[in-house]
Amino acid sequence: MTIPELISQSNGKARISYELLPPVKGSSIETIFSTLDRLMLFQPPFINITYHREEVSYVKQADGSLIPSVVRKRPGTVGIAAAIQARYKVDVVPHIICGGFTKQETEDALIDLDFLGITNLLVVRGDGDKITGRFTPNPRGHRYASGLIDQIMAMNRGIYHEQYVENPTRTKFSVGVAGYPEKHPESPNAEQDLLFLKEKVDMGAEYIVTQMFYDNELFFNFVKRCRKAGIHIPVIPGIKPITTKEHLNMLPRTFHLSIPEPLVREVNNCKDNKQVKEVGVQWASGQIKELIAAGHPFVHIYTMGKVDHIVKISENVL
Repeated sequence: MTIPELISQSNGKARISYELLPPVKGSSIETIFSTLDRLMLFQPPFINITYHREEVSYVKQADGSLIPSVVRKRPGTVGIAAAIQARYKVDVVPHIICGGFTKQETEDALIDLDFLGITNLLVVRGDGDKITGRFTPNPRGHRYASGLIDQIMAMNRGIYHEQYVENPTRTKFSVGVAGYPEKHPESPNAEQDLLFLKEKVDMGAEYIVTQMFYDNELFFNFVKRCRKAGIHIPVIPGIKPITTKEHLNMLPRTFHLSIPEPLVREVNNCKDNKQVKEVGVQWASGQIKELIAAGHPFVHIYTMGKVDHIVKISENVL
């Protein structure tokens, strides 16, 4: 079932989906299962699994020098998606990203997903380099998410990147994309950002999941601007609870978002991060309750692999 179909069939019932990180290389998938065993109590409509590009890691040598090494620290998105779907019988939505992948590697991953019966995707460009912050595409890959969408839609028409495919099968992928209530950090302004989003929708995107935000008015205004621009697909609000005082500086710097002054004051008044986490639970719970009351019953939570505070939020709002 596609995500828009899940939304339509919920008949306004409040539902929370969750985003998970693949465990680091060498970890057991039980780390994912132990998290999901608790979250599945809330009957999520779907589980989202992030994809991660390669990173440069510096390995210390015997003489004390550092040698750069290219590694992929969190592989396994396709396998994890399949394992979750098989174990929990829930819809899964793996990320498909530009960074670090050639068009052929993207096609091969899509073929694997098609064979596994995983047809819901979230298509995003992916993060920039962790050192410079700049995004550099694979020379044989895509620079923008729109290129990924074009490739996926071509496969849905039976057109593969590999030109010599015999008797090509049409895939049935349903694509979601990211939306930015406060604009993408690399967009020159909010109007241009919306034009880029409209382009993706016109290409075939069927729903939008937003970047995190801490002021619901930003989301409400974003939805209004989408509708005015002719974007009428579902827009799912994305929520990430604050858990540490460091988030006050790290989140705006990393994601180019704003944090309301009342939340900043509450966090600064906390004696330790245990209190901060409780403030984050209450703030996120209040956001979600207001979103549901305003007619947005599908809400997406970015878990970052942590679960205790996510369980509390889910209990508060469902």
